[in-house]
Amino acid sequence: MKILLIGANGQLGFDVSKMLSQKHEVIKRDKRDLDITNLTDVLEQVKQIKPDMIINSAAYTDVDSCENNVDLAYKVNALGVRNLAVAAYENRSRILHISTDFVFDGEKKEPYIEFDRPNPLSIYGKSKWAGEVMLKEICQRYYILRTAWLYGENGRNFVKTMLRLAEEKDAVKVVDDQIGSPTYTKDLVQVIEMIIETEAYGTYHVSNDGQCSWYEFAKKIFELAGKDVQVLPITTEELARPAKRPKYSVLKNFMLELQFDYYIRHWEEALKEYFRK
Repeated sequence: MKILLIGANGQLGFDVSKMLSQKHEVIKRDKRDLDITNLTDVLEQVKQIKPDMIINSAAYTDVDSCENNVDLAYKVNALGVRNLAVAAYENRSRILHISTDFVFDGEKKEPYIEFDRPNPLSIYGKSKWAGEVMLKEICQRYYILRTAWLYGENGRNFVKTMLRLAEEKDAVKVVDDQIGSPTYTKDLVQVIEMIIETEAYGTYHVSNDGQCSWYEFAKKIFELAGKDVQVLPITTEELARPAKRPKYSVLKNFMLELQFDYYIRHWEEALKEYFRK
């Protein structure tokens, strides 16, 4: 299969390229090679490459920065997806797009399934939801994979931030009233690898099993890393960040279970493997 990978140098794109290149022809593009906000550029490159599959792991993911850069957030997370969808439709390519738990408002108090109604709180969440809507309006042969609290070997993430702070401080303050599901990039890529071999199109939730607060996540990171760091719980209000975040954004991989009888391991087990590697 010829795969055009968008966002190839990002945290997720790095692992997608590494794992899928073993079986498929992966043509990598990053923002330096392809501006997904430029429709002409996207159409020309996709027409030239003629991929069987487009995987979009590119996004403007700085949640707080999106609040002050609304136009850019919608250009990348909505119009960029629209452009890739148009190119996929015109070239008869299938498309897989990565979305987020931030399309939900966190009011449900139990894990969100794919059939729950999105109600994003932040510009980031709203722009990502807009991208989903535009993709579904244009393409029929699509996969939308919503994931959460992603970490991997490449790029910036919460695990690396905590490990850096452990070298600088004896104590760190971490929010304890936001609940989610930490997700290892490797486990997400395994689902991508499986699902693109099928015609089971639609929207899927893909996160590691279980749930925790950022505070609990940090404590587990320091425990596994053998770092003696005091973790001090604080509230979201005390942190005072520009973007509003869902208090509860745990995803249930309902469609994966229904369609494939596929269950993803617990987040603690995945985190242990991350540290072993």
